[in-house]
Amino acid sequence: METMQGKHFSITDPEGVKTVIYEINKTEKEFLEDSPKYTVEKLDYTEEIVGKLNKKTFYVDNPKKEGNKLVILSFGTDKVVINNGILEENKVRISKKPMPFKFRTIYTQEAKEYKEVNYTPNLKRPISIIDPETTEEIKPVLYFDEKTNEVKGKCKLAANKSYFVFEIREENGKINLVGGSPEITD
Repeated sequence: METMQGKHFSITDPEGVKTVIYEINKTEKEFLEDSPKYTVEKLDYTEEIVGKLNKKTFYVDNPKKEGNKLVILSFGTDKVVINNGILEENKVRISKKPMPFKFRTIYTQEAKEYKEVNYTPNLKRPISIIDPETTEEIKPVLYFDEKTNEVKGKCKLAANKSYFVFEIREENGKINLVGGSPEITD
């Protein structure tokens, strides 16, 4: 019986940068009808300070023989740099051309601490909203909308603060990350 163990790899963030890595998972055929084609899972990591730099070690629990596809998001002050990567054998290969993406700040007109963003959890289209300062994902609170007879979600977002939103889509046979900023509603 062959047993597989997890893999790990390290990166060092430059000063003022916070990196998070997501693994892209393809949904098994038997679950595809009620699920999105691709999902993302944030990799666990440990941190250590090396001089003034932050070294992160990321862990992949279930390495795949064909490789694990990765989305690498490096958050700076007002932009995120997006890289694609793949963990194969004992190496991580990262795309040579990272994609810088400026994110916009969402402003509210009223002096409220939080506003809500509509977030309809469509099982065919998962969307991730990330706070670039903490690199933590903002999870929606689900509720039942009696007017539309649907389960919907709302995310509480702080006023005058930037957020990064992305989803994984397949277009023309290629896996793409699509990003933007969420729409605020009253």
